[in-house]
Amino acid sequence: MASATFRFYEELNDFLPAERRRQAFTCACARAATVKHMIEALGVPHTEVELVLLNGESVGFDRLILDGDRLAVYPKFETLDISPLLKVRAQPLRVLRFVADAHLGGLASLLRMSGFDTLYDNCFEDGEIAEIAAHEGRIVLTRDRELLKRRIISHGCYVHALKPALQLRELFERLDLARSARPFSRCLHCNRPLREIDAELARPRLPPRIGALYSRFLSCDACQRLYWEGSHWRSMCALLAPLLSVDKSGEA
Repeated sequence: MASATFRFYEELNDFLPAERRRQAFTCACARAATVKHMIEALGVPHTEVELVLLNGESVGFDRLILDGDRLAVYPKFETLDISPLLKVRAQPLRVLRFVADAHLGGLASLLRMSGFDTLYDNCFEDGEIAEIAAHEGRIVLTRDRELLKRRIISHGCYVHALKPALQLRELFERLDLARSARPFSRCLHCNRPLREIDAELARPRLPPRIGALYSRFLSCDACQRLYWEGSHWRSMCALLAPLLSVDKSGEA
């Protein structure tokens, strides 16, 4: 049986028991164990890993671990350009689209509010989520690390925060979502794109008080819901404003 030394960096330590965090440790590996197998056996979902260095050389998840190997495992790099190195995925997703598990309905609504294509159904089973992610190129959002260990899931995020607003902030920071956000362009209920509708066509479908107060309306052609810039809209704007702001020293 092979024995290898592991060192996990940054937020990957959150998945490890306290005695193994932020330090190198040695453990036994199963016969013919791959990098992916051992990383997940130690409790870290493979979707959280961006780069693995084995004896100083970048490797993929399918590399076999040999006796005496030393592995350094890194999460997504926020500031360091590692493009010359071999990351564990061939390429990033070209379009950011999500599928959220049954416990993240609030986050799913906030992502839709931000303009991101986000599938959610509280009846989704784990296997169904994995299949959707694999076939449609979606990022799995979950607080279930076992779901993220499924082999067919290539992109996923373990959501650490517990409340939807904090979960949204976490994703904006981790995935740099601000530049891709298109607020109020998707239906919060069915995820379909919204379009502007003439006020005269919208008013017959609204309570008279609402129709008289507002002049701009958005409509979902799928579920026929109407949206306007009322108090709920203003609350959502307040939530999004700090997330969408770009450092003045950088490009807008």
